[in-house]
Amino acid sequence: MKYFLLFLAFISFNSCAQKKPATIGETPWQIKMNSDFKDASKSPLKPKDLKTFEGLDFFKYDESFKVKAKLERTPNAEWFNMKTTTNRLSKERVFGIATFTLKGKEYKLNIYQGEDNMNSEEYKDYLFLPFLDNTNGETSYAGGRYIGLSIPKGDTITIDFNEAYNPYCAYNKKYSCPIVPRINYLDIDVEAGVKAFKKK
Repeated sequence: MKYFLLFLAFISFNSCAQKKPATIGETPWQIKMNSDFKDASKSPLKPKDLKTFEGLDFFKYDESFKVKAKLERTPNAEWFNMKTTTNRLSKERVFGIATFTLKGKEYKLNIYQGEDNMNSEEYKDYLFLPFLDNTNGETSYAGGRYIGLSIPKGDTITIDFNEAYNPYCAYNKKYSCPIVPRINYLDIDVEAGVKAFKKK
């Protein structure tokens, strides 16, 4: 009788575990992304997409897409209006130029700083790295992707393309998203980070 009750408890536990979906993700960053997307108070998804959302589609984590870049700061860079997907303009400046080697080839990317973020206590150290690559329109979002960074203390900065994410307007056109400057195009397949969102 004792073993039978234990068996029933085991079956009941497994049944409950199967009903409750596990948090999906290969890394802590992926798990947090999925958690935020499932949270209706944070998610950019439309209500109908949120109902069927199970998890974002990520490229397999690849350590080779995590690079240490040399950062050339540009403190005298002028402010400019970065175009967005709406009529809104985002006031930005080039904080610095990152130079790094990826898959044996050297690349440069502009890293941007937003005026609004500079004046915010919460985001004053936030830097914005939008980029385009050869996967856009195929396996990744056609408009390019973003990476969030923090101001480093020295003259190097770590860029992890495994944490590249889609603009919110990839999920919902109501959002106003900065358009990736063409200068930040990488002539390589960046098979890392979030893939294109496929609506069901």
